[in-house]
Amino acid sequence: MKTAAPSFIKATMAIVQKDLAAELRSRELLSAMLVFSMLVILIFNFALELEIDVRQKVAAGVLWTTFAFAGTLGLNRSMAVEKDRGCMDGLLLAPVDRSAIFFGKAISNLAFMLIVEAIVLPLYAVLYNEFRIFQLGFLGVILLGSIGYISVGTLLSAMSVQTRTRDVLLPILLFPVAVPVLLASVKASGGMLAGAEFAEILTPLNLLIVYDVIFIAIAFMVFDFVVEE
Repeated sequence: MKTAAPSFIKATMAIVQKDLAAELRSRELLSAMLVFSMLVILIFNFALELEIDVRQKVAAGVLWTTFAFAGTLGLNRSMAVEKDRGCMDGLLLAPVDRSAIFFGKAISNLAFMLIVEAIVLPLYAVLYNEFRIFQLGFLGVILLGSIGYISVGTLLSAMSVQTRTRDVLLPILLFPVAVPVLLASVKASGGMLAGAEFAEILTPLNLLIVYDVIFIAIAFMVFDFVVEE
């Protein structure tokens, strides 16, 4: 057991490094996610010609709509590249625990999503004149929500990539399952922007944490069976 942990961590980090290095060379995934996110933010900016207080109320919903669709685009593309280039077969043949593949892909997908969020947030703050989104609690909710969304998304993308209709199937599978994490994220982040008491946002925060733990554990247990099918 003492020798298994370092090899597991080493295999996970090797997959993360591979994904990051490949993306640095091609920049296909990040560029697509960034362009999509900026288009959504701009469309909402011109579509929601509202009063300042109303804009502040819809801030959390607009941000999480952007993050969800950009994240789905990234998840689909990330796993499709592995399948089309034959990298997934090589990973499955490697003498490592299959769950290391999940954690490696999940960490790299999370890194891509966080990079996009780090660029989108300042753009949103300027366009909507909403700089309260940089408070530490709000950023913590974004991190928790992103972890939950990427965890379940990585598992489902590994499942849907085996089908011909993977581009359509992933959103169909992902959005219903991700509804709790998205609703909790919008509720918690919206409450923080509204200046709500901590007791009022404690329930969605607890839901986010429980969701993250449950789906990471589920993915850890079933990923081996998903990639074998």
